[in-house]
Amino acid sequence: MTLNHDLPTELLPQTPYRPSFAVADAATAVMPAVDAVGASSSLSGLQANNISAWFGDHLVLDRVSLDMSAGQITALIGPSGCGKSTFLRILNRMHELVPSASMAGEVLLDGDDIYDRSHRLVDARKHIGMVFQKPNPFPAMSIYDNVLAGLKLTGVKAGRDERDGLVETSLIRAGLWKEVRDRLRQPGGGLSGGQQQRLCIARSLAVQPKVLLMDEPCSALDPTSTRVIEDTMLELRHQVTIVIVTHNMQQAQRVSQQCAFFLAAQGQPGVIVEHGDTEAMFGEPQDPRTFDYVNGRFG
Repeated sequence: MTLNHDLPTELLPQTPYRPSFAVADAATAVMPAVDAVGASSSLSGLQANNISAWFGDHLVLDRVSLDMSAGQITALIGPSGCGKSTFLRILNRMHELVPSASMAGEVLLDGDDIYDRSHRLVDARKHIGMVFQKPNPFPAMSIYDNVLAGLKLTGVKAGRDERDGLVETSLIRAGLWKEVRDRLRQPGGGLSGGQQQRLCIARSLAVQPKVLLMDEPCSALDPTSTRVIEDTMLELRHQVTIVIVTHNMQQAQRVSQQCAFFLAAQGQPGVIVEHGDTEAMFGEPQDPRTFDYVNGRFG
């Protein structure tokens, strides 16, 4: 288990990364791109090194480093406003979609920095997908077409048999196939909230990501839907590395194998106080602030 007893406040001496290219279309930010339909995706880990993030001149994350192991679920916990979601969005280059945003540091996927200037924005999204807090299927688009939306947005061509197989496989992986297989041509917006969230998971999985990022995916769902989503995550971790932001401590304990506790002192940027094995973090945390947070004393 790793601790950071200090809460650094000064800015990094290096020049923050400020993208010079135009902001990508918001729709393409939802799904990563793919090189070919059905491309196999091996288990891959993410490594964030010395990540700092700004909105304008406001520093919101200060030199955050974290290893997110392949084939495991890493939970990011901490009070609101400590930079968890910002960190998550940095992991697939969504942070730079905000015009005033900038960052410093590196994010390594299989040892390759996704922020290397030789890489295009879309390169990161070939392998790193995102599921948001609020389900966001295209409401008038059919369930079938929702699953394939990432392919259409990125111009990937596929035959009818390939599309049919990809829709079925993605919905099975998202735990939704049995519930919707007889109504694939009905609008995705007609599904329940929990089903819509699993449809969004299927949409991300259809483009064969190596990593799936999830920003409070169950916060708007009822307990039954939450349980189904959690079961889906536990099944998926054997196929894709998952990083999840959650404010639900019980959920973090149930689904994650690794955990990172983010904290921001009043008026100061967010840092990671402690990270490591989830069971150890909740059972025998080494930092008293971690103990207080996971036991509900603040936050």
